[in-house]
Amino acid sequence: MTETPKEVRVRFAPSPTGRLHIGGARTAIYNWAFARANGGKFILRIEDTDPERSTEENTQVILRAMRWLGLDWDEGPEVGGPYGPYTQMQRMDTYTEALEQLKAAGAAYPCFCTKEELDAKREAAKAEQGGYDGYDRTCRSLDPEVAAARIAAGEPHVWRLAVPENHGPIEFDDAAFGHCSFPGDFVDDLILVRTDGSPTYNFACVVDDSNMKITHVVRGADHLNNTPKQILIYEALGKPIPQFAHLSMILGADGQKLSKRHGATSVEEYRDRGYLPDTMVNFLALLGWSLDGETTIIPRDMLCEKFSLDRITKKNAVFDETKLDWMNGEYIKTMGAAAFVDAIAPFMIEAGFVTAEDIAARHEWYEKLYPILAERVKRFSEVPEKIAFMFDGAKVTLDEKSVQKNLLKEGCRADEVLREVRAIMADESIEWACDPLQDTVGTLAEKLELKNKFVFQPVRVAVTGTQVSPPLFECIEMMKREDIVARIDYTLATVFGDEQ
Repeated sequence: MTETPKEVRVRFAPSPTGRLHIGGARTAIYNWAFARANGGKFILRIEDTDPERSTEENTQVILRAMRWLGLDWDEGPEVGGPYGPYTQMQRMDTYTEALEQLKAAGAAYPCFCTKEELDAKREAAKAEQGGYDGYDRTCRSLDPEVAAARIAAGEPHVWRLAVPENHGPIEFDDAAFGHCSFPGDFVDDLILVRTDGSPTYNFACVVDDSNMKITHVVRGADHLNNTPKQILIYEALGKPIPQFAHLSMILGADGQKLSKRHGATSVEEYRDRGYLPDTMVNFLALLGWSLDGETTIIPRDMLCEKFSLDRITKKNAVFDETKLDWMNGEYIKTMGAAAFVDAIAPFMIEAGFVTAEDIAARHEWYEKLYPILAERVKRFSEVPEKIAFMFDGAKVTLDEKSVQKNLLKEGCRADEVLREVRAIMADESIEWACDPLQDTVGTLAEKLELKNKFVFQPVRVAVTGTQVSPPLFECIEMMKREDIVARIDYTLATVFGDEQ
């Protein structure tokens, strides 16, 4: 298959050693958006050459997180493509082929130095002020026949890159960091293939990116020091060098690198806390990139149209969870009732209030929760606690602090109010709907010569059990008349000794 030179091909290449970290998710978003903005291809590649930590289960965790974020890949696992397979352990033949190419060109040589020997040399170099602690190329001058004989005898060895002597500065233009230059001796003769025959990260990465025709490598700034090493491998293989863009670090509010001590760090944790995938894509996109320096709500279709590497900054980004909550709230306000119910369903079911079957059977009833809650929640995980009282039938659990403040406070006359309200709620001639019920109860303020709060707050406590709740009468409308009356009766009996 032959692409035109203008076709953008980018990749996201996670290692399946755990959950998809927020930093990795941002990298995936940038690659995905850049491909979409340029009509290119977004490739997902699994770098699983660490057999001790890489697992198929972790691969599936990453794929689930990618799907939840809505980051569809054009080539990769479960999709296929012209340059597969897309897991490194299934591409070992390509690394062998590349190594043979380097051997034939005299650009790779076997090294028989043991770990103990290398460690001793490194310690000696440290002891000598200004000593070079990289590999001293001991095996580079070995006679090829001698080296071949040692290999044939089964002597353990690695394969190293023969970095050209007197190589000039290693330079490249980075989309975020600008022109970068490393001295020629920055890189020693790095290992390409380990003693067990497995490729090192830098070697496998270059071979994969070359074979998959990757045009732009967009990744974290922690890989910046790997770039000169990889450029040397590209040069040795005679392959074109892609455009690089290294992304700034994501810091916690304390200015330190984002880690578990700051709270959640994986995509799945934020999903489980009740954030929308659109929110996460929008929020993470702004951690190191901007549309115009002002716009904060950027729908994914706009991101896919406007994303460009020249808007990436090298300044470290701060993960502001307060802003994330605000942004999620903004997305909730516009998502619509049906989608809202589907989003809160797992949290309601987990809380034990309802079953999936109940939600499916009464979807329209649950949709009425949307206008009540959309302006009042930042995360879906907040919903069960806010409306728990609506699922207790005739029972109400009275919060002692709310009772003291709103029912027993001297002069509030809450018992009178509740008896009047009980009569209104029991009166079937009054339509069981928010407005008529609220208007009728509202007349009690003038009748009893009380402020509105001394009428409505006792009702709120008697119905919900607490002094803070979503809009009261909108909730009452969704509940049963007999249950509301029973709750007021219970409150009058419990707090004021009325007989039920």
